[in-house]
Amino acid sequence: MLFEDLKIIPPILKALKEEKYRTPTPIQEKAIPLVLNRKDVLGSAQTGTGKTAAFAIPILQLLSLEKEQNNNFRTIKALIVTPTRELAIQIGESFTVYGKYTNVKNTVIFGGVKQLSQTNTLRNGVDVLIATPGRLLDLINQKFIKLTDIKYFVLDEADRMLDMGFIHDIRKIITLLPSQRQSLFFSATMPQNIVSLSQKILKNPVKVEVSPVSSTAQTIQQYLYYTNKSDKPNLLYHLLKDKKMDKVLLFSRTKHGADKIARNLNKKDIKTAAIHGDKAQNQRQKALTNFKNGMLKVLVATDIAARGIDIDKLKYIINYDIPNIAETYVHRIGRSGRAGEEGIAISICEPEENIFVKDIEKLIRKKITLAKDNPFPQTDKPMNDKEKKEWEKEKQRKKQEFFSARKKKNETKQKSKKYKR
Repeated sequence: MLFEDLKIIPPILKALKEEKYRTPTPIQEKAIPLVLNRKDVLGSAQTGTGKTAAFAIPILQLLSLEKEQNNNFRTIKALIVTPTRELAIQIGESFTVYGKYTNVKNTVIFGGVKQLSQTNTLRNGVDVLIATPGRLLDLINQKFIKLTDIKYFVLDEADRMLDMGFIHDIRKIITLLPSQRQSLFFSATMPQNIVSLSQKILKNPVKVEVSPVSSTAQTIQQYLYYTNKSDKPNLLYHLLKDKKMDKVLLFSRTKHGADKIARNLNKKDIKTAAIHGDKAQNQRQKALTNFKNGMLKVLVATDIAARGIDIDKLKYIINYDIPNIAETYVHRIGRSGRAGEEGIAISICEPEENIFVKDIEKLIRKKITLAKDNPFPQTDKPMNDKEKKEWEKEKQRKKQEFFSARKKKNETKQKSKKYKR
């Protein structure tokens, strides 16, 4: 099937042709006709399968056709809510590229930067708004944004949205939307809390699922290195000496860890930068741009900062720290092997992380290939059953503390805003 077969209008087809898009991905092939027929959609697909185009293309088409009949002042007709600034920027770029020959205007708003340029654009009128939850609610409270004319609502990366503690913000946003609207809901994984949320947003949705939930792309080769904690830096350097690894996205569990890895690699003359929540937006964008342009060999990222990174033909992913939430592994390695390209995901596991590997293999329903050429094999004793149980309890405790602290922080932030007003 070709994009022409999906009854897409000529201006969008022209833009797609310039981007050398001829054949839609499975999620695009299934979702685009449904959206054009004004159906609510519940989309389940792993990262890298083309979800953005699956909703951006039909929304652009519907808005473009409506604007031919009505050329009044622009008001926000489509709202896309997504968890991170990087993902918001990526979605905005996609709308700009696909809609370059239409009369549909979009803008992106997110926190962490001054709002003046964003509010100036909003004053001039836009058709499509891509937003992160916090900045969206902030500008709504300041009366810069009204959602009364919304006809199309997209909640993207819903599972990550909940992981990041945005559930209360999402519920507030939903109450401000018109009841008569078309809603699209996309998530890489579908645990029960996500299904419950989708039921509150969607009306008689059509479910679109292009791959088993929580699976990894077939195009990604996965390798596992068991080593000791003290040997991790040496093993990493050994791997990065491979000249084939010209561009590597490396995941660290913490911000501090990301900075430390970047410092150590730069000392070894491996050009590296780190991105995480404590970095300024211009620092993050500069690092990402330099990585895309080949000026950096390694980009070290935390999970939140990396969500939404879209790099063409990115082949190598390294998990320096094994994630303690199995679904996070799926999201991480989904940054490679996109759109049918080959990807290689390497995970470096210390003894305390052995249990996380078992959780991941259970989730993805396959064994990760054990690397044979390991000069730093694991010799430290892994945890016994008692230690594993204690670790699980500690993991749950820390998780609860994290979400409680985030909730308290959000509540304090909201109270502070009300006080200032």
